[in-house]
Amino acid sequence: MEKFILEIPSINRKKDALEYLNEMASANSEFNGLGGLDKCHQKYSYEDWLIELENKQKVEYANDFNRVLSKTYFVVRQNDNKIVGMVNIRYNISQDKLNDWASHIGYSIRPTERRKGYSKIALYLILLEEQKMKEDKVLLICDVSNVPSNKTILALGGTLEKSKIYKYDNILTNYYWIDVNSSLYRYYECYKDYIGGAIKMIKRLIFDVDGTLIVGCDFNNAIRKTLKKLNLYSNAYN
Repeated sequence: MEKFILEIPSINRKKDALEYLNEMASANSEFNGLGGLDKCHQKYSYEDWLIELENKQKVEYANDFNRVLSKTYFVVRQNDNKIVGMVNIRYNISQDKLNDWASHIGYSIRPTERRKGYSKIALYLILLEEQKMKEDKVLLICDVSNVPSNKTILALGGTLEKSKIYKYDNILTNYYWIDVNSSLYRYYECYKDYIGGAIKMIKRLIFDVDGTLIVGCDFNNAIRKTLKKLNLYSNAYN
């Protein structure tokens, strides 16, 4: 079974990260979820990019540049220690920015690793991180024409709010909301085996519908109990 984690970018990943960027560029892929790594094709060094990632987690920096707080991670397949994707997670976003241009999540999968279901696994890992940052609902946007991305969002419980022209690129865009806790409950059985080294984290973070933190050695039964309360449980999970 393949296992995946979100890894904080570091200098040790410089070669791997630049290979990822070059593969994306060679395939003419959009640089979604890269957290500005594409600047390394311009004037930035990889080291500059790491500094910028740290700055993007500072309120003063976000305010000075009219940005939102964000964290960027590599999606790493633990079996071979390979970067298969990248994600950019935004948080504490004001309603004004959400109404104007911002969204909570950006992600990408490298071209040679697509069509393997990795985008769904990555999105589940992202939702776990959003939950840690106490985000109850998250907004995701994608081009109407981007069929794979639309399918990924819907597969994790995305609800379409509207479709409209995104004013910064003039492209018809879908706006989806995902209820973080509900999605983590609903799809836990689907993705739990793909999450490398994360079971303890899930135990710390997932709450029952009555607000009680789910802990203890009988965690799987606790999850099934909660799914049943939400009318989301299927006998197929047995």
